[in-house]
Amino acid sequence: MHRLLAFLLVLSLPFMATAQSSRLGNWLIYVGSKKIDSRWNWHHEIQYRNYNAIGDLEQLLLRTGIGYNLSEGNNNLLLGYGFIHSQNYLPNAEEKESVNEHRIFQQFITRQDIGRVKVQHRYRFEQRWIADQKVKFRFRYFLGLNVPLNHTDLTEQTWYLSAYNEVFLNHKATVFDRNRLYGGIGYKLNSLARFELGYMNQFFSEGGRDQINMVVLFSF
Repeated sequence: MHRLLAFLLVLSLPFMATAQSSRLGNWLIYVGSKKIDSRWNWHHEIQYRNYNAIGDLEQLLLRTGIGYNLSEGNNNLLLGYGFIHSQNYLPNAEEKESVNEHRIFQQFITRQDIGRVKVQHRYRFEQRWIADQKVKFRFRYFLGLNVPLNHTDLTEQTWYLSAYNEVFLNHKATVFDRNRLYGGIGYKLNSLARFELGYMNQFFSEGGRDQINMVVLFSF
């Protein structure tokens, strides 16, 4: 595992060096899932997002929820809560302002196999309380693909390609919020742990932003 983490870090170094003088940011992501029984699971997640390689905090996201499997883990309903602390740069300034958000969300995940390609659809509806503003509603649709490389399935010690696209839609005002497009390479160590390193571009209604994502997924 130590050799794998070192390898992923070496891969990310050229991107981190570029990030010092560009709009390229870095996201460190941990996603965990605890199986309670054959039907119920506990989801927990931490995301540490930086404007640059590391050390210039953009956002700290904490998310948790309880899920229920409708059928053998391929269809999951989940009710969750998220706390998001953001440090946003003021327009044309070096100063930041801190903004806290509380979020309730409901989601449905369904999975399927198309040959050796693993497909995941996620539908998420969010209710967002940002500072002193009124509640905001947002819908998100996520389509993800994983393709194993050195095995025909995502078994232990498998390298795989990972890609996803996620669109965000608001309930009023500017309907289009953002779109995230991601591509990367991952390694499934065993039935408990997976690691990914990838590049993501966010498209906003005005402009865009790039991120390098280092992801750890853990099930126990």
